[in-house]
Amino acid sequence: MQHRTPARLGRALSVIGQGCWQIGADWGTVSDESANAVLDTAVEAGVTFFDTADVYGDGRSERLVGALRERLGSDEDPSRPLFAATKASRRADPFAAESMTEENLRAWVERSRQNLAMDTLDLLQLHCPPPAVYRDDRVFDVLDTLAQEGRIAAWGVSVETCEEALLSLEREHLASIQIIVNPFRLKPLEQVLPLADERGVAIIARVPLASGLLTGKFSPDSRFAADDHRSYNRHGEAFDQGETFSGVAYGTGLEAVARLEAALAGQMPLAEASLRWIVDQRGITAVIPGASSSDQARANAAAGSAATPEQQEILDRFDAAVHATYDELLRDSIHPRW
Repeated sequence: MQHRTPARLGRALSVIGQGCWQIGADWGTVSDESANAVLDTAVEAGVTFFDTADVYGDGRSERLVGALRERLGSDEDPSRPLFAATKASRRADPFAAESMTEENLRAWVERSRQNLAMDTLDLLQLHCPPPAVYRDDRVFDVLDTLAQEGRIAAWGVSVETCEEALLSLEREHLASIQIIVNPFRLKPLEQVLPLADERGVAIIARVPLASGLLTGKFSPDSRFAADDHRSYNRHGEAFDQGETFSGVAYGTGLEAVARLEAALAGQMPLAEASLRWIVDQRGITAVIPGASSSDQARANAAAGSAATPEQQEILDRFDAAVHATYDELLRDSIHPRW
């Protein structure tokens, strides 16, 4: 497993992290047994970076990550300590800039500290907050104060759009940006990653497999559970449409997948190629695929090793297909919006 240490974060992260939305909620039912198996397998495979949020299962995901830390205890590798990032702001009611008060931010941080059993949170990220927040000095002053008090070690943002990422990069103490980057989302490569890399800000690529589309396992007949966001949020009914299949229309996504798989010619699984392709992009610190089984977690982690010359030849061919497919099928609908 490769590791990267962005300057402003000052901690090494495994290039493949474990996204923990899937074990919390909104992806169908995942038992505690299965969730714990995913987390344990990820650690065994070299993953040191775990990303969660206070609203994933109303704290369930955080508590599962906290329990992982307690299970490891003294067995944790001191040279590669686990890094637990969480997010806050989606608990706001109403979900508006006016709700991002110091009182609320402190309450959310205290709840996460308890769920994760951490005195100091490794990284607190604003969780795709309302757009007005990015220009609100008051909110970021509170984050700076929480860091000074030792309640959080660093803070970052999870964003929906490149514009929000660029606004965030104006903040002196910003340590990380979490943004959707995958073969269906190329705009961040042009507009965000170069500047983040220049300023030492970590880029955490989320939704890397486009909600599973980039596993190549779906078909026009695939069906999803009623409590799975891939059923109820295809048009942005519950939250930003870009969180589901990266905002790509399902049928168009399947056509794009077919083109990418043709370029791979069976020489590498599509999911592995997609994760390796993301890791290869200049400025990427880590990518956080989710998993609902140990096999998925193990396969994801394997993409964090350095590519062999033979694998790199495949990835070069894949990269050309990614750009051609994006330009022909996706750019017009995706680029202007996100």
